Amino acid sequence: MKRDSKLYGTLFLQTLKLSAFTFGGGYVIISLMKKQFVDKLGWMNEKEMLDYTAIAQSSPGAIAVNAAILVGYNLGGVLGALVAIVGTVLPPLVILTAISYVYSAFMSIKAIQYIMLGMQAGVVAVICDVVWGLTQSIWKENRYVAVVVALLAFGATAIFSVNVMLVVVLCALFGAAMYGRGEKK
Repeated sequence: MKRDSKLYGTLFLQTLKLSAFTFGGGYVIISLMKKQFVDKLGWMNEKEMLDYTAIAQSSPGAIAVNAAILVGYNLGGVLGALVAIVGTVLPPLVILTAISYVYSAFMSIKAIQYIMLGMQAGVVAVICDVVWGLTQSIWKENRYVAVVVALLAFGATAIFSVNVMLVVVLCALFGAAMYGRGEKK
C-alpha cells in the first residue's frame, strides 16, 4: 500500500470515527476496527487483526490505543502509528474533559443512568460478537488447540479467579512452545 497523505487522512478519520462513536472499551473498538480495516477497506487480513488484538490485549495500556498503534504502524510506519494514536485518543479526551466539568449533575439524571445501563448491555453483546467472530476465524484455520487453550484460559480466570497476567504469560509460553515445536518439524 502506498504511503501518501490520502492514506494518513483516511487512517486518521477512520480511527477518529471509530473512537468517537464507540462505547464500551477496547474489545468493542477491536470488533469495529476489524469490520472497517479488514472487511470494508481490505487493509489487512483477519489473521493480522487477530494477532494485533492479542498483542494489544497483552501490552500495557488501553487496548484500543495499542491496536491503533499496531494498525497505524502496519499501514504507514511511525507516522501512521502517530496518526492512529491521535485519531483514537482525541475523541475520548474531548468528551471526558467536557463530562468532567458536569459529571455529578450529569450522572444524577435518572434518564442518563438508564441510558448507561442499556449501553452496558449493548457492550456485552458486542464483546460476545467479537469473541464469536475470532473463534470462528481460528476454527476455520483448523487451530483447535488454540480454541481449547482459550476455553481453559477463560475457565481459569472466570471460575478459578487465576490472575489474568499469569494466564497471559502461560498462554504466551504455550504458544512459543507450540511454535518452536512446529518449526522443528
